[in-house]
Amino acid sequence: MLSPTILDQQSKVKEIDSSHMLEACEKTPYFCDDAFTQARKIQIPAKAQISNQFVINYKPPKNILIVGMGGSSIGGEILRDWLVHSVSIPIGVSKDYLLPAYANEDSLVIAVSYSGETEETLSTFIDALKRRCMVATISSGGHLRSFSQKLKLPHIHIPGNLPAPRAAIAYTFFPLVALMEKFQVIGNTEKEFVETLQILRRVSEENSLQTPMKDNKAKAIASKIGDTTPIVYGFRQYTAIARRLKCQFNENSKVPSKFDIFSELNHNEIVGWEAPENITKNFSVILIRDQKEPSEFNRRIEITKQIVAAKASKVMEIQAQGKCLLARMLSTLLMGDFISIYLAILRGVDPTPTKTIFHMKEAMKQKFDMTGKFEEEIEKFTR
Repeated sequence: MLSPTILDQQSKVKEIDSSHMLEACEKTPYFCDDAFTQARKIQIPAKAQISNQFVINYKPPKNILIVGMGGSSIGGEILRDWLVHSVSIPIGVSKDYLLPAYANEDSLVIAVSYSGETEETLSTFIDALKRRCMVATISSGGHLRSFSQKLKLPHIHIPGNLPAPRAAIAYTFFPLVALMEKFQVIGNTEKEFVETLQILRRVSEENSLQTPMKDNKAKAIASKIGDTTPIVYGFRQYTAIARRLKCQFNENSKVPSKFDIFSELNHNEIVGWEAPENITKNFSVILIRDQKEPSEFNRRIEITKQIVAAKASKVMEIQAQGKCLLARMLSTLLMGDFISIYLAILRGVDPTPTKTIFHMKEAMKQKFDMTGKFEEEIEKFTR
């Protein structure tokens, strides 16, 4: 573990972060603005005439499924958490080769793959077509884009020049919001969007590389985590945000991490802290907090904080910022992104490369490359 002072040495940080993940993180507010502006231009057709016998009719959906894996799916989970208490139709996230049994012509299926080549997503995309679901897609290119163009399906093209899919969260979340507006699942979100951008700009400025550690909470939290294993606890609308931070520690910081959710964790996870201190002191805990958190959650979090503080190495908090829920959720997400990148720098590792994931994908291709199978399936739809 390097000295925390390195986080204020800009040249050293840039040397370690050779793929510019931190720069991409700092540009998140700009990416959000660009992503939403571009995605809102999409036109949803009344129908997609794929062949003489095969037509997909677009109408208000009765349920929504967002399909994706890893960094391409987290936007769907955030959307679900954001809308779960305000939208009356179910919103689900599918991370599989097939859709759940209930998916049919009344389902809106949004396939998201940053590369456009994700095996599971392409498989589920084809499954959605077989069920005549309403299909829309989001990618930077690849087969997902070419298949969508061939079949005349709504597709939102996103930039492909970011360091990694997880750095494209703006482009895999805000197009979903735009599609919710287009399908009249939600009303116009301009007011929330404007506040969210304002808050994200503030979080980015306060936690940028140029802001010294004494004024930079993300740097401070990363230095407190040190060489311990980070655990993230969230609640309700912060379920996906907690998962996101856990995954960012995995992929950016290259460390094991875990997350859990109130109040479920009070019925199982909490007992784990009865372990001896020679075990529990290896962990640090980050609590996601919100000034508007309901009293029942507030009580549970405060009691849990007391229990954990006596056993863990450190207990820290990320405080949501903003008035509207979207701003509060995304402010904690961006804060977590900064923390995970600074932790990577402290460990002396480039946040961007994910060698094990690359190895896994290559090994799967060697076992069986499904590209040919996907192309054959697409051809069947056009006959």
